[in-house]
Amino acid sequence: QVQLVQSGGGLVQPGGSLRLSCAASGFTFSSATMSWYRQAPGKERELVATITRTGITTNYADSIKGRFTISRDNAEKMVYLQMNSLKSEDTAIYYCNAVLLTAIGRRNYWGQGTQVTVSS
Repeated sequence: QVQLVQSGGGLVQPGGSLRLSCAASGFTFSSATMSWYRQAPGKERELVATITRTGITTNYADSIKGRFTISRDNAEKMVYLQMNSLKSEDTAIYYCNAVLLTAIGRRNYWGQGTQVTVSS
């Protein structure tokens, strides 16, 4: 059974930092492209950051570039999102995502979501 279990998040003041974690199980983690998405109230879900299977290549949304860092540990089957210099507009539910290309097609998995609130 595929599971993506998220932890971290919470309430932080503007300018603060948080780290989100996502623990994967039930699939070959090192074969998955991993991403973080977020969805703010009244807005569509948006892609925040992506990291390739080996971790060599990362991509970021312009809105968070230079402030957030995505990383992964294939041995521990974990993916992380370090968020620094947080702004009120970063407030959203954040989701961990895994994409696997299999012999029978593309598989897309989601974590349960975790709330990040940036407020003084």
